[in-house]
Amino acid sequence: MTRTHHTSRRRFLQGVAAAGTAAILAPSANRAHGFQAANDRPVFATIGLRNQGWAITQKSFRFADFAALADVDANVLADNVKKTEERQKKKPDAYKDYRRILDRKDIDAVMIATPDHWHTKIAIEAMHAGKDVYCEKPLTLTIDEGKLIEAAVKETKRVFQVGTMQRTESGQRFLQAIALIKHGRIGTVEKVTCGINGMSASPVIPVAPVPEELDWEMWLGPAPKVDYRALPEMRTGYGGGVPLYSNCHYAFRNWHEYSGGKLTDWGAHHVDIACWALGASDTGPSKVTPLDYSLPVEYKDGHPVVHDQYNAATKFNIGVAMPNGVEMLITSEGDNGILFEGTKGRFFVNRGKIVGKPVEQLKENPLPDDAIEEVYGGKVSENHTANFIEAMMSRKQPISDVWSHNRMLEICHLSNIAMRLGREVKWDPAKREIVGDEQANAFLSRENRQGYEINV
Repeated sequence: MTRTHHTSRRRFLQGVAAAGTAAILAPSANRAHGFQAANDRPVFATIGLRNQGWAITQKSFRFADFAALADVDANVLADNVKKTEERQKKKPDAYKDYRRILDRKDIDAVMIATPDHWHTKIAIEAMHAGKDVYCEKPLTLTIDEGKLIEAAVKETKRVFQVGTMQRTESGQRFLQAIALIKHGRIGTVEKVTCGINGMSASPVIPVAPVPEELDWEMWLGPAPKVDYRALPEMRTGYGGGVPLYSNCHYAFRNWHEYSGGKLTDWGAHHVDIACWALGASDTGPSKVTPLDYSLPVEYKDGHPVVHDQYNAATKFNIGVAMPNGVEMLITSEGDNGILFEGTKGRFFVNRGKIVGKPVEQLKENPLPDDAIEEVYGGKVSENHTANFIEAMMSRKQPISDVWSHNRMLEICHLSNIAMRLGREVKWDPAKREIVGDEQANAFLSRENRQGYEINV
């Protein structure tokens, strides 16, 4: 791409808001909404390509051109380069080191789908390199990382979308749920239950040879230096083709060193919708109580004493005291989804259904025609990537912004801290710190490994 074309596209992205987005969002099979010529299409790159990395990339071909891809697994990188070339008829550049992408001036935005422990460092560096960012959930590994990202967004004025796509997609069921609540169809909300499933413990996972195609040092990055571990049995289905039990690949979610178990996996989806519905997207709980739970290994002072098995909670019931006396329960029991209970009724919603008497009553007493758009803040985008593109054009933050995401994710992080320490934690949502518990407050941040510090 020539410098002239690049400058033209930049000016288009930054100036199109003046024309009004509604006037330019005409569907096209070959162009991003609002981009009238090939040179106007934004240029993207994806960092981290397995599973969700490819999912968000392939949803974006309609709107953007991908100039580069990065992954520390050579096989995954090669496979995604091939698939991308087939889809867009142009081969993207391939890198093991994501910093090569950030050095490029022709790339407008990056999509980040690495394991969670890498998110904050890459996202902050990308913003300071002048890139807009789409980052998969959960956004951070710790609460203090969220504050660092917020500061970077303010400083750089970049557009930042978090990949909690239930806000845009899933047949608008979650938007309908919020509209039902905002229009008083269950009265005053008294309780919300987020069912997010548990997980199985692992057997002892031995040290194993690092796969030839994997740069294990780079995969670990900010996390502590440890041996690669895996058992021979392979995972099938979604995320398949990798060891079922390992401290890498799909299983990273089950280790506190890299993620937060189900609390930050499914919790990042359902707790987000619950907080949005409660109007609690800019505040937080007063306390988080681990009612009952199971950790798969022994803990001492909040840290696992063994390092050869999954260490995130397998089962849990966590009570969260929300503003206005609302009780939130986060549970591994029952159906995956959200149950809202109020003074006048209750209903249940997940990605496949929204059911309950208030939903049935919509046949006789429908919501106002603009109820969904009122919740969303305008016409609902085609998908979550489309909303990101629209935000890039308007230079306004998208539907899943970092502030609302971090507020709800604090509940998920606090739940894990409470279980790791085996006690209730009290939270000050104004100061964003744990009250009267120095040991618990130490878990709000973590020290990155030397050479992989977060540069702010």
